Amino acid sequence: MAGAAARLHKLFEGHRLTPTQRRIAHCMVRRADDAPFLSSVELAELAGVSQPSVTRFAVALGFDGYPALRRHLREAPGDGGAEADADATANAYQQAALAEIENLRLLAAQLADPAPVAEAARVLAASRPLPVLGLRAASAQARGFAYFAAKVHPDVRLLDEGGTMLADRIDAAARAGAAALLCFALPRHPREVLDALAQARALGLRVVMVADSAFAPVARPEDLLLPAAVGTGLVFDTACAPMLLGRVLLEAMCDELPQAQARLEEFDARAAERGLFLP
Repeated sequence: MAGAAARLHKLFEGHRLTPTQRRIAHCMVRRADDAPFLSSVELAELAGVSQPSVTRFAVALGFDGYPALRRHLREAPGDGGAEADADATANAYQQAALAEIENLRLLAAQLADPAPVAEAARVLAASRPLPVLGLRAASAQARGFAYFAAKVHPDVRLLDEGGTMLADRIDAAARAGAAALLCFALPRHPREVLDALAQARALGLRVVMVADSAFAPVARPEDLLLPAAVGTGLVFDTACAPMLLGRVLLEAMCDELPQAQARLEEFDARAAERGLFLP
């Protein structure tokens, strides 16, 4: 992630933004290099919102108005030093790897406060069953999480396919007693995810979301949102940080599940009996 985008993410962290404000923030991150020079009218047009919404967004961030926000962005220190020079000489593949390293650094800084992950883990560990949603690009993250979570949680239900059956499966999970739903939300965000989450919320499920940013278009203010940036330097996005955040969330869930260690030991014993893995 470029330094300008990283600074914007840091600026937006910790603020409870409305869906409209998250849309503005997401637009600014995508246009990070241009953001300090955009007028409020230009930013409103790019984000597809009204000009007063941009003003309210700046105030929500703690500024007197949009001019103060723009002045803050212009005065922010630029990138420099040997690391920036090294990045400039790297080839496209190296730059993609370096961008993912930066994403992981941002995630490490975010995890300095473990409270959001701990809260999400408590919510998910208590849900019986636990539906795990991830469609299209996010299906791999959901499947990986569900695979490992099933070793310590008694009832994990993977929702990695859309279509007419998705609504039935969410409804079935709620009827079976689910209290929460974990969603991996990555670009490009399928409309089906938005619809599925709306249904889950209407059924009373608490949504925990691992998303590519704090401004994911499928998120709502009441969700427990855990952001982890994706890499965009290659033809297809890379998702090292969301994958790691999913594993961190699993680690925290194990602390909330009293039988987690016993279940793992039981699985290992059965795997050994069956010769499941190579020695």
